[in-house]
Amino acid sequence: MARTEAGGYRDRLLAGAVSCLQEKGYARTTARDLVAASGTNLASIGYHFGSKDALLNEAIAAFFEQWTERVEQTLFAGRPGSARELLELAMRALIDVFEELRPQLVLCVEGFPAALRAPALKEKLAESYARCRTAGADMLRRAGEQFGVELPVEPEVLVSVLVAISDGLMLQWLLDPAATPDAGQVVAALAALSGLIA
Repeated sequence: MARTEAGGYRDRLLAGAVSCLQEKGYARTTARDLVAASGTNLASIGYHFGSKDALLNEAIAAFFEQWTERVEQTLFAGRPGSARELLELAMRALIDVFEELRPQLVLCVEGFPAALRAPALKEKLAESYARCRTAGADMLRRAGEQFGVELPVEPEVLVSVLVAISDGLMLQWLLDPAATPDAGQVVAALAALSGLIA
């Protein structure tokens, strides 16, 4: 297999995996489904990823990476003048995109129960969260320095809490979108809570 063809196969397999995950879910996707969706062959799964499960795990992890990149683009697209404005920008990139990302959110949520029984997927998701926390903390530090905004807590802690809020709201939104607050409402609620415990 030529180098360019190999790269093409890998990308096609990942795209096919995302499609299958969205259509069939983690547990019901077979290697033959992946081959059909990607237009490749069974041997290419083993060659590029080692196994069907490793390919599916990589596809789920890739979504986390892409979402983290979107958050970074949003943070540095504007010029926040305060920590609150910086927080609202981050929350917009985490929450106000649920409608656009719905198919990926479903596959992400379906990956969690599968991870409880598949150690390789559990490890891959844990690594994705770790990279997200590290990248998010780096973004907040850079944004704070670039925009002259002082962060009230350690960036790693702030990112972990923001991800937890985003994950919880993602579950609520998938069940009842109309009842789920948007980024502005979330930041207002956090500010109110802060006032209660200050």
